[in-house]
Amino acid sequence: MTEFAEALRHLSAAQKPAKGASLYTLFVNRPAGRVLAALAYRVGATPNQLTVLGALFTFPALAAVALLPPGPTMSVCIGAALTMGFALDAADGQLARGQRSGSPSGEWLDHVLDCVKIVALHLVVLVSFYRHFSLPGPAFLLVPMLFELVAVVTFFAGILTEKLRWRTAAGTPAGSPPALRSVLLLPVDYGLTCISFLFLGSQDVFLSVYCALLAAHTLFMAAFLVKWFRELS
Repeated sequence: MTEFAEALRHLSAAQKPAKGASLYTLFVNRPAGRVLAALAYRVGATPNQLTVLGALFTFPALAAVALLPPGPTMSVCIGAALTMGFALDAADGQLARGQRSGSPSGEWLDHVLDCVKIVALHLVVLVSFYRHFSLPGPAFLLVPMLFELVAVVTFFAGILTEKLRWRTAAGTPAGSPPALRSVLLLPVDYGLTCISFLFLGSQDVFLSVYCALLAAHTLFMAAFLVKWFRELS
């Protein structure tokens, strides 16, 4: 136990800055990832192994969304698996910083799996809507398609902005105070999307929550794109 606590303290000193993180990331996902990273540190696991382990939680859960009729028990299992996968996604980076073992290949693997995860998540929702939901109308099949478009554009534009900002040495202008920013970013935190799958067994509730998340992501995408363009200008 003492060695685990020491590993936890060591990893706590190798955290990302809080800037740009939502309340869920700051107070739920990163602390959970830190515990998982400390366990991995003690057993000698590598960051890439944690990345793959996260994928083993995430992708079977996404496959279940598409293949199985939604129900209360299945929804809890899917939500829990997606949440664990997200925590492991936080753990691999913390472990890499704690071990000072970060590498371009590890970052590449992490980002590629993140991209596949984002695309697959909304594709399986589309399949589930088509196969298992009694939708108010066929137009609601457009919702996961639009959500995927918004998510992929935001993901790509964010990574591209980071790379171009590094090349041009562009600074990041001051924005909202950190506490306010962490609250405002909560609706577009991937962790909140994971939690939304707990409601998959109740079709009306999940549809309402999913549409609300789409609206939030769309608004934030527009705001992010304008902000990033101005930064690079």
